[in-house]
Amino acid sequence: MNTIFRRVILALTAAQGLFVGIWAEFFPRSFYDSFPGFGLHWVSMMGDWDEHLVSDVGSFYLGLTAITIIAIFARAAGPARLAGVGWTVFGVLHFIYHATHMMGSTFDRIGNLTSLGIAALLGIVLLMPPRTPASRKEQHA
Repeated sequence: MNTIFRRVILALTAAQGLFVGIWAEFFPRSFYDSFPGFGLHWVSMMGDWDEHLVSDVGSFYLGLTAITIIAIFARAAGPARLAGVGWTVFGVLHFIYHATHMMGSTFDRIGNLTSLGIAALLGIVLLMPPRTPASRKEQHA
Protein backbone atom coordinates (compact mmCIF):
# COMPACT_ATOMS: atom_id res chain seq x y z
CA MET A 1 0.00 0.00 0.00
CA ASN A 2 1.17 3.51 -0.76
CA THR A 3 0.73 5.31 2.58
CA ILE A 4 0.20 9.01 3.20
CA PHE A 5 3.71 9.18 4.69
CA ARG A 6 5.20 7.68 1.53
CA ARG A 7 3.19 10.09 -0.63
CA VAL A 8 4.49 13.05 1.41
CA ILE A 9 8.09 11.87 0.90
CA LEU A 10 7.37 11.43 -2.82
CA ALA A 11 5.89 14.93 -3.00
CA LEU A 12 8.92 16.46 -1.26
CA THR A 13 11.22 14.58 -3.62
CA ALA A 14 9.18 15.67 -6.65
CA ALA A 15 9.21 19.29 -5.47
CA GLN A 16 13.01 19.40 -5.24
CA GLY A 17 13.23 17.60 -8.59
CA LEU A 18 10.95 20.15 -10.24
CA PHE A 19 12.85 23.05 -8.67
CA VAL A 20 16.23 21.87 -9.97
CA GLY A 21 14.93 20.32 -13.19
CA ILE A 22 12.87 23.22 -14.51
CA TRP A 23 15.53 25.77 -13.59
CA ALA A 24 18.40 23.80 -15.17
CA GLU A 25 16.46 22.68 -18.27
CA PHE A 26 14.72 25.91 -19.22
CA PHE A 27 17.02 28.54 -17.72
CA PRO A 28 20.46 26.88 -17.88
CA ARG A 29 22.57 30.03 -17.73
CA SER A 30 20.66 31.34 -14.72
CA PHE A 31 20.99 27.92 -13.06
CA TYR A 32 24.74 27.89 -13.69
CA ASP A 33 25.20 31.45 -12.41
CA SER A 34 22.81 31.38 -9.44
CA PHE A 35 22.01 27.88 -8.15
CA PRO A 36 20.79 27.33 -5.42
CA GLY A 37 19.73 30.95 -5.11
CA PHE A 38 19.88 33.18 -2.04
CA GLY A 39 23.10 34.78 -3.31
CA LEU A 40 24.93 31.44 -3.46
CA HIS A 41 26.72 30.10 -6.56
CA TRP A 42 27.36 26.37 -6.16
CA VAL A 43 27.47 25.40 -9.84
CA SER A 44 29.57 28.23 -11.30
CA MET A 45 32.31 27.65 -8.72
CA MET A 46 32.77 24.11 -10.11
CA GLY A 47 34.10 25.11 -13.51
CA ASP A 48 33.45 26.53 -16.94
CA TRP A 49 29.96 27.14 -18.31
CA ASP A 50 28.60 24.19 -20.31
CA GLU A 51 25.02 24.61 -21.53
CA HIS A 52 24.78 20.99 -22.67
CA LEU A 53 25.79 19.65 -19.25
CA VAL A 54 23.41 21.95 -17.37
CA SER A 55 20.53 21.06 -19.70
CA ASP A 56 21.29 17.35 -19.22
CA VAL A 57 21.09 17.87 -15.44
CA GLY A 58 17.67 19.46 -15.88
CA SER A 59 16.48 16.63 -18.12
CA PHE A 60 17.70 14.03 -15.64
CA TYR A 61 15.94 15.67 -12.70
CA LEU A 62 12.72 16.03 -14.69
CA GLY A 63 12.85 12.37 -15.74
CA LEU A 64 13.21 11.18 -12.14
CA THR A 65 10.51 13.63 -11.10
CA ALA A 66 8.09 12.23 -13.71
CA ILE A 67 8.54 8.73 -12.25
CA THR A 68 8.07 10.17 -8.76
CA ILE A 69 4.83 11.95 -9.68
CA ILE A 70 3.42 8.74 -11.17
CA ALA A 71 4.37 6.93 -7.94
CA ILE A 72 2.44 9.49 -5.85
CA PHE A 73 -0.80 8.40 -7.51
CA ALA A 74 -0.10 4.65 -7.49
CA ARG A 75 -2.06 2.58 -5.01
CA ALA A 76 0.79 0.15 -4.42
CA ALA A 77 4.16 0.94 -2.85
CA GLY A 78 6.14 -0.67 -5.70
CA PRO A 79 6.35 2.41 -7.94
CA ALA A 80 7.41 4.55 -4.96
CA ARG A 81 10.14 2.07 -4.10
CA LEU A 82 11.36 2.10 -7.72
CA ALA A 83 11.47 5.90 -7.63
CA GLY A 84 13.40 5.51 -4.39
CA VAL A 85 15.98 3.34 -6.14
CA GLY A 86 16.60 6.05 -8.73
CA TRP A 87 16.76 8.89 -6.23
CA THR A 88 18.96 6.88 -3.85
CA VAL A 89 21.52 5.85 -6.45
CA PHE A 90 21.70 9.39 -7.80
CA GLY A 91 21.55 11.02 -4.37
CA VAL A 92 24.24 8.93 -2.72
CA LEU A 93 26.64 9.22 -5.67
CA HIS A 94 25.95 12.96 -5.96
CA PHE A 95 26.59 13.39 -2.23
CA ILE A 96 29.86 11.41 -2.41
CA TYR A 97 31.11 13.50 -5.32
CA HIS A 98 30.48 16.78 -3.53
CA ALA A 99 31.82 15.45 -0.21
CA THR A 100 35.10 14.61 -1.94
CA HIS A 101 35.25 17.81 -4.04
CA MET A 102 34.39 20.50 -1.49
CA MET A 103 34.45 24.09 -2.71
CA GLY A 104 33.34 27.48 -1.50
CA SER A 105 32.94 28.90 1.97
CA THR A 106 32.15 26.87 5.06
CA PHE A 107 28.53 27.99 4.67
CA ASP A 108 28.52 26.74 1.05
CA ARG A 109 30.02 23.40 2.07
CA ILE A 110 27.56 22.85 4.91
CA GLY A 111 24.60 23.94 2.80
CA ASN A 112 25.63 21.79 -0.14
CA LEU A 113 26.20 18.64 1.91
CA THR A 114 23.07 19.19 3.99
CA SER A 115 20.82 19.63 0.95
CA LEU A 116 22.39 16.67 -0.87
CA GLY A 117 22.20 14.52 2.27
CA ILE A 118 18.50 15.27 2.69
CA ALA A 119 17.84 14.48 -0.98
CA ALA A 120 19.65 11.12 -0.66
CA LEU A 121 17.83 10.36 2.60
CA LEU A 122 14.43 10.95 0.96
CA GLY A 123 15.32 8.35 -1.66
CA ILE A 124 16.47 5.90 1.02
CA VAL A 125 13.21 6.33 2.94
CA LEU A 126 11.28 5.45 -0.23
CA LEU A 127 13.17 2.14 -0.44
CA MET A 128 11.72 0.91 2.83
CA PRO A 129 9.10 -1.82 2.53
CA PRO A 130 5.50 -0.86 3.15
CA ARG A 131 4.02 -1.64 6.52
CA THR A 132 1.47 -4.40 6.24
CA PRO A 133 -1.67 -4.57 8.38
CA ALA A 134 -0.14 -7.57 10.20
CA SER A 135 3.04 -5.65 11.13
CA ARG A 136 0.94 -2.79 12.55
CA LYS A 137 -1.06 -5.22 14.73
CA GLU A 138 2.16 -6.82 16.02
CA GLN A 139 3.50 -3.44 17.13
CA HIS A 140 0.37 -2.75 19.16
CA ALA A 141 0.28 -6.20 20.82
